Amino acid sequence: MNHGFETLKPERLHENPFQIIGQEWMLVTAGTLEAFNTMTASWGGMGVLWNRPVTFAFVRPQRYTFQFMNRADTFTLSFFDKRYREALSFCGTQSGRYADKMAATGLTPQAVTPDTVAFAQARLVFVCRKLYAQDLEGSAFTVPEINAEIYPSQDYHRLFIGEVLTVLVAKQTTGNA
Repeated sequence: MNHGFETLKPERLHENPFQIIGQEWMLVTAGTLEAFNTMTASWGGMGVLWNRPVTFAFVRPQRYTFQFMNRADTFTLSFFDKRYREALSFCGTQSGRYADKMAATGLTPQAVTPDTVAFAQARLVFVCRKLYAQDLEGSAFTVPEINAEIYPSQDYHRLFIGEVLTVLVAKQTTGNA
């Protein structure tokens, strides 16, 4: 199922999470190949929690991906080379409720497990098992300006914490300079 990818242990990863999430962006995807949605995110994190390698993803309730993240036991975070920036921009500004993101972007979904979707063009994929989900709360902000600036409508993100089950890295093709 992982055609075009090699597996890597999370602790062997040499990526800067501030760069790949905050600057390069990622696709957060949940659902099966038959029914899934994906969205671009530039907020999230990686680390160790509860003695497990984990990722953190944040999804607002009005996003179409939200319902898929709530239903699914697993999700993926997919990272791409710079040449896919326009595709990621589209996936972050258009809703899968109304647009066929795959047709518009040319991204090729593939099942990386029977219940999880990633994209053939990704250079890096985290396959995650959902461990915890919790809505952010306005009263919990210790810096009120963040709440006022980011959530004027009080449409708080839901935090999803996922255990990293597998890290997939695109196989290197031979003969490229």
